[in-house]
Amino acid sequence: MESEDGASLSLTWAHRAEQSAPAWAQSHARGEVPSVWPYGLDALRDHAAVQVIDLPPPGRVPRVRARLGIGPRPVAGLAVSWDENTAYRLQVLRPRARFATGVIWLTDMARAGSTPPRLLSMLSGAESAWVLSEAQVDPLRDLLGTRGPRVFPIPFGIDSDFFSARPSPTQPRIVSVGNDRDRDPATLYAALARVLAARPDTEVVVQTASELVPPEGVRVVRHMPHAELRDLYATASVIVVPTRPNLHASGMTVALEALATARPVVVSDTPGMAQYVSEGRTGHLVPPGDAEALAGAVLRLLDDPGRAAELGRNGRIEVERNFTTQIMVAALVQGLLSRA
Repeated sequence: MESEDGASLSLTWAHRAEQSAPAWAQSHARGEVPSVWPYGLDALRDHAAVQVIDLPPPGRVPRVRARLGIGPRPVAGLAVSWDENTAYRLQVLRPRARFATGVIWLTDMARAGSTPPRLLSMLSGAESAWVLSEAQVDPLRDLLGTRGPRVFPIPFGIDSDFFSARPSPTQPRIVSVGNDRDRDPATLYAALARVLAARPDTEVVVQTASELVPPEGVRVVRHMPHAELRDLYATASVIVVPTRPNLHASGMTVALEALATARPVVVSDTPGMAQYVSEGRTGHLVPPGDAEALAGAVLRLLDDPGRAAELGRNGRIEVERNFTTQIMVAALVQGLLSRA
């Protein structure tokens, strides 16, 4: 990685200790997880000399010391972190004079009226902040103010080798995956009940932590390792990702992994999701909370396997062109180096 004057640069990637980068690399070597490092950030090494530090959750004493301004002194060198919570750990435990971070949840927290002051204070000292949804750019700029860090969007990317194109299945099957806070299991189950009433021959597998009772005929899986999840995608006719309204494009990871597997997707049409799913080309976007529209879009794909396969093939092409980890990291590096 070089600056605008051509000088070579190095950086530190600060990462959560609960998802240790060295342990992840070992799992990748065994074929168990995508990418060498989480989120594909091993591709940073194509652009920079990278040091990795794993950060545990900060205890009460370090948090108090940081708040009082008597914590460790910031050291030189640029550090980056994937999200705002990890950036907070960094600035409490091993602060840097220069740091940049992704921001995922803060814009939705602000919309809900629950913005943590500690995160705003920490982000005020950042050099730059990136987001994965263009819908977050203006809200984050407004939140951080004109004197805040530079905000720029990058496209999310996935490991398109780990999630490879697979032949279409012969048995109709719906798959839905996801546990994050903005998933909408109530709308999902209401839609699946409609689908199964019309197409009782359809298999349905849902990976979720929700305690809602699923409709009869739906098999629920609580946890699934990445390699098994990859194989589950391959058995699907269509992959469904319903979410509540949000700005950070909840569900984009599953959507892109599905498209990389050459499977069409039906997702909630939240701000930012249209960056990742093209209506009528790689899948369908339906209004959040609309179980009838969700069921209708799924049934159209189940009733036309040829069309579903076409959308899946288009999705694979779209991922290769725009949504790999290499493309994501290249955009991140360009944003970090920009002085605009």
